[in-house]
Amino acid sequence: MVQKSGGRARGRPRSYDPDTALAAVRDAFWQNGFSATSLDDLSNATGMNRPSLYAAFGDKRALYLTTLKQQAASMTRATTAAKGLPGGLRTVMESFYLGAVRIYVGDDDNHRGCFLIGTALTEATHDAEVREILQASFREMDALLGARLARAVAEGELPAGTDVAALAFVAMSSLHGLAIRSRAGVARETLDDWAKAAAAMVCGPLVA
Repeated sequence: MVQKSGGRARGRPRSYDPDTALAAVRDAFWQNGFSATSLDDLSNATGMNRPSLYAAFGDKRALYLTTLKQQAASMTRATTAAKGLPGGLRTVMESFYLGAVRIYVGDDDNHRGCFLIGTALTEATHDAEVREILQASFREMDALLGARLARAVAEGELPAGTDVAALAFVAMSSLHGLAIRSRAGVARETLDDWAKAAAAMVCGPLVA
């Protein structure tokens, strides 16, 4: 916390933009994973030396946890936005999956996949805080998709008696599959086709 005296802050003003620096840190972790990303990598990515990084954000793990929480929140926002799109369920699910593919492949076709799936799964096996962030993100997204599926049942797009929680799990599993296949370098066109197929599978035969 910056100490104040006489209403004026002490210390030199920041010579970096925190959001820009964290975006560079996120991209470094996203590309290489937590373990394979060194402090030198983070320093080079941000243009900040190690002491400046520590002073601003903490150690490497603190940096990772910050970016992980940010990406989990971003996924929740994206799912919330998709859930609220106009149109029928299949239109919404196609937009949701195709939008995810765009992120997973990236503008430069670097096929980095999903930040959480690509980086947190390995760390979650031995880091309880990472595991809880990952589980909380999955719970939130399951709930958001479940709410949209429940609406589809109420509006007659899905059969009465549909197990909404199980179908939300299937929908999320399809999303994770797209992330993994993207990370493996599957072509964008194929991923788009699978995204549309996933939407059709989740919706099933629509009720007339």
